[in-house]
Amino acid sequence: MGRRAVVVGGGIGGLATAIGLRRRGWTVTVLEREADLPTTGTGLGIWPTALRALDDLGVGEQARRRGRPQLGGEFRRPDGTRIATMDTGRLARRHGDTVHLLGRPVLLRLLAEALPEGVVRFAEPVTSSAGLAADHDLVVGADGLRSAVRSALYGDRYPLRHAGVVAWRGLAPLDVAVGGETWGRGAKFGLTPVGPGRTNWYAVRTAPAGWRPADGHPAELRRVFGDWHDPIPRLLDTMDPAEVLCHDVHDLTPLPSYVDGHVALLGDAAHAMTPDLGQGACQALIDAVVLAECLGPDVDVAAGLREYDRRRRPPTRRMVALARGAGRLARLRRGTRLRDAALRLAVVAGPPG
Repeated sequence: MGRRAVVVGGGIGGLATAIGLRRRGWTVTVLEREADLPTTGTGLGIWPTALRALDDLGVGEQARRRGRPQLGGEFRRPDGTRIATMDTGRLARRHGDTVHLLGRPVLLRLLAEALPEGVVRFAEPVTSSAGLAADHDLVVGADGLRSAVRSALYGDRYPLRHAGVVAWRGLAPLDVAVGGETWGRGAKFGLTPVGPGRTNWYAVRTAPAGWRPADGHPAELRRVFGDWHDPIPRLLDTMDPAEVLCHDVHDLTPLPSYVDGHVALLGDAAHAMTPDLGQGACQALIDAVVLAECLGPDVDVAAGLREYDRRRRPPTRRMVALARGAGRLARLRRGTRLRDAALRLAVVAGPPG
């Protein structure tokens, strides 16, 4: 029968894990609480290291074909003056590839298509991972920010941390040639073109946990960002208020380990980070590939998981800290000249690959 694994969560990390383990001889079941794959969602920037992870899973070329290369990125002030420009050519020379823009639903569909029918069992919520280990050689918690598998391992000892902001995001029927971010005082606005006539956008402002605008999201977005440079006001005029998502932003208190016996955590379940570096999906893909590499034929599961933890916990903890620091930097209310100078240096040094 071979070794059997159950993956809790059918998101990007969970599906990638299933592909990687199956390529190494495992029998895998994925339990996903939703009834089907999503048909809407935000755009993702897939960085070169994550593209290589997709290559390892056998779907990298498909991802490149279904996505589009990021042509560049600009950081601006609310009046439109430029702070810094991302050199995508330099990034390609450094890493052998550039960032590709891909819609989350497209990436999920691509990963799901790489799995045989029946591997993913939809409408299968897991509120407790107790009992799964008895029937499987491996349990993988890829069940996101509020992971049931993580709770089974750690309880509430390593809680989520509110990042001090509220975020909005959505998709607007607008063409934007080049994406980027605009950094104001205590707020920022980002644009990512995802296709002809379609632009992914997000907006962030400082706020306490649980805060929501009394006069509604559209009014608050126009109050904070309505006088920022073009095309931000035009985008706010074209967005559908019913499709605007609003949520608090959290990351995860660092865990002492991503593994326990024959149980492993990956993606947001292991190292949820703020979205300020655009690395959440990328790091989940890399987690999945490394986990599969560590659990090849004839490898003791517990020993393989310890190696996975050794390889992935240090870099992802650094990424969590970098993302949190980048978010704080972007939302400074004072010292914005020094902030802008620091951003220019960071762009010259190069982003994470």
